[in-house]
Amino acid sequence: MCICINCRHMYMCTTYLIIKEQHLSVKQSPSYTFTPINSLIQISISKSLYYFQQEWDLVECLSFTEKPGNWLV
Repeated sequence: MCICINCRHMYMCTTYLIIKEQHLSVKQSPSYTFTPINSLIQISISKSLYYFQQEWDLVECLSFTEKPGNWLV
């Protein structure tokens, strides 16, 4: 699970933008100005009969500042 959803910096984080682009749910915004420190993205690859699927999750970030439910805003 991506820790971004409970981070105070989610709506301005450049790493979160990269993950959103991979999930094809980008709403381009000029407010992505925060560059986090030492982020670790885990990419899970699964194969079905006809295609491969990728799941991108941020699992570690030194800039993480907890704000539970931030994604609900």
